[in-house]
Amino acid sequence: MSGLIIFTLLFALMLTGMPVSISLGLTVLTFLFTMTQVPIESVALKLFTGIEKFEIMAIPFFILAGNFLTHGGVARRMIKFATSMVGHWHGGLALSGVMACALFAAVSGSSPATVVAIGSIILPAMVKAGFPKRFGAGVITTSGALGILIPPSIVMVMYSVSTNTSVGALFMAGVVPGLLLAFMLGMVTWYRARKFGYPRMERATWGERLRAFRESVWGLLLIAVVLGGIYSGVFTPTEAAAMSAVYAFFVAVFVYKDMGLRQVPKVLLDSANMSAMLLYIITNAVLFSFLMTSEQIPQMMVDWLIGKGLGPIAFLLVVNLLLLLAGNVMEPSSIVLITAPILFPVAMKLGIDPVHFGILITVNMEVGMCHPPVGLNLYVASGITKMGITELTVAVWPWLLTMLVFMVMVTYIPIMSLWLPKALGMM
Repeated sequence: MSGLIIFTLLFALMLTGMPVSISLGLTVLTFLFTMTQVPIESVALKLFTGIEKFEIMAIPFFILAGNFLTHGGVARRMIKFATSMVGHWHGGLALSGVMACALFAAVSGSSPATVVAIGSIILPAMVKAGFPKRFGAGVITTSGALGILIPPSIVMVMYSVSTNTSVGALFMAGVVPGLLLAFMLGMVTWYRARKFGYPRMERATWGERLRAFRESVWGLLLIAVVLGGIYSGVFTPTEAAAMSAVYAFFVAVFVYKDMGLRQVPKVLLDSANMSAMLLYIITNAVLFSFLMTSEQIPQMMVDWLIGKGLGPIAFLLVVNLLLLLAGNVMEPSSIVLITAPILFPVAMKLGIDPVHFGILITVNMEVGMCHPPVGLNLYVASGITKMGITELTVAVWPWLLTMLVFMVMVTYIPIMSLWLPKALGMM
């Protein structure tokens, strides 16, 4: 009964147009002060202890690194390198966009940042080369979602904070699925470009490819800094995030020199604004999780589902449907922080690996970012392309269907996610 009251109150507040974070906080405080005897001191204590986790510090650092890279010319050089490698294939520029999104995803940790950094450069070039704007928008909107699957990933850090799962293992688990999804999106792009006769570029010489690689190598080295540092044990994921921010600043200001020192305060302020927003959501989600646990809602859910005879296969199907529905009304950070503490105990009781479950949730967040009504990537791409959300929704459907097929593969073939972290001895 208490669970029904809590969720009814939460959705009623959200339907008024109130931000999810404030809806969460008000729901918790209203329930605690009117229907329980929990002292206010314990609420305040939970607020502070809930967000003092070391892993949370990775979030502002990854955001800062992504902003330095977005403004610092790294994206442009990655596009040039990708174009030199695959530009001569059918739909060369579009394939370059997919490859550049995968490369930028491996250094940014953010899906909207990937769409902005790659899309703002390559979409005008595609239209100028003769590609339909709708085709280019579909490619970049969906490929940009790789930003939260290919590590580092802010969404994976959120899941780790909610469930105490290893961030390092999650990062490594995202590598193989991320590369596979990039390949599948690239195949759809190549097939449609070939079918409709979209333009190809001249084949680059090996000298041009080497030159493009040398220009982009400083950005690409950040992948080695983050993943190599975590795997070798030199850094924790949080320390790797701090190193990536310092490295991105150094590359943007002193190596590529595409950003002057005068622009640094604005980047710091933008990053602080984004970090504060996410940390505010986390704070209220911690309170919500505290309320769920104190009312024993996850435990009751576990008992009910197991009593109904729901096995792992059916449970994972329900989770996918639930997360896709949640993606219609909320953005990824809120979904992870609200649903993970509730669904995670059930998954553990059914013997589902916590790392596999985290990758499954991350892939669902990817899909949610590309479909209406609140798909973040759609809104970001809309700002770049000046296309309406309805038109963009039509544009992304071939790639969105591919992502749904991929989601089913990740759900029921756990070895895709677990092979690499197991091979590296992280599990």
